[in-house]
Amino acid sequence: MIMAQKAEKAAASLTFLAEVSRPAANEVDMLGAGISSAGLEGDAERALQWVTERRRKHFLACANPHSLVLATRDPRFMAALRRADCLTPDGIGITLAARILSLPLRERVVGYDFFSRFSAMAARQGGIRYFFLGASDAALARIVARMDKEYPSITVCGTYAPSYSQSFSDAENAEMIAAINAARPDVLWVGMTAPKQEKWIHAHLDRLDVPFAAAVGAVFDFYAGTRRRAPAVFQQAGLEWLFRFVMEPGRLWRRNLQSSPRFILMVFREKLRRLME
Repeated sequence: MIMAQKAEKAAASLTFLAEVSRPAANEVDMLGAGISSAGLEGDAERALQWVTERRRKHFLACANPHSLVLATRDPRFMAALRRADCLTPDGIGITLAARILSLPLRERVVGYDFFSRFSAMAARQGGIRYFFLGASDAALARIVARMDKEYPSITVCGTYAPSYSQSFSDAENAEMIAAINAARPDVLWVGMTAPKQEKWIHAHLDRLDVPFAAAVGAVFDFYAGTRRRAPAVFQQAGLEWLFRFVMEPGRLWRRNLQSSPRFILMVFREKLRRLME
């Protein structure tokens, strides 16, 4: 049984790296993932267009070295990333990898910056409705209060604080979906940490009556003020990861001490493969 599971994961990993479709406009292929190269402004404008047009349901996620490494071992996470309509280059490791692989991707787009820019655009347009799924009731209350102050033209039509379990029951999923659909949001912000949030959106997007859903992880905590974001000097130097690691080593050690070296190895293997073509 264990050997079969390992074989399935290995096969899925090879599929993820081998079955690479031609990147769409404003995307680059990085290790089998279509990373957006449109920049912060382009990503936000495209997402607002999806909300305005409401032609179909769209999904945004943030790609960083840790998530791309996890995806090679988690078939459901792979499927979620491949389903995303926009994968933003969240993390200095992504932009550095792009330079090594000679990919036209220079601007880092972290989840918090996307949330802020998109909200500024949505506020100018007016009439946009938000739903926040994730975090705690206390954090959600602080998010709503800050939204009312900073973006009064945006309506927070609902919030939901799910349990902190690794997975949800069918009844819990049905309750969350019902709450979201009853609120009739234009944007669903999901903050459950990766890969849980991406897999949840991917599994339930077809049942959600919302044109745009975004998995933004720690954005909830940063915006609520329950967790401190790195100072501007760290952000500008591309060292936001270091600040977060120092602040939360127990939670982030695996990401920085295991996933990062593996990601570097994956990038250089891909570089060698391209040189040999």
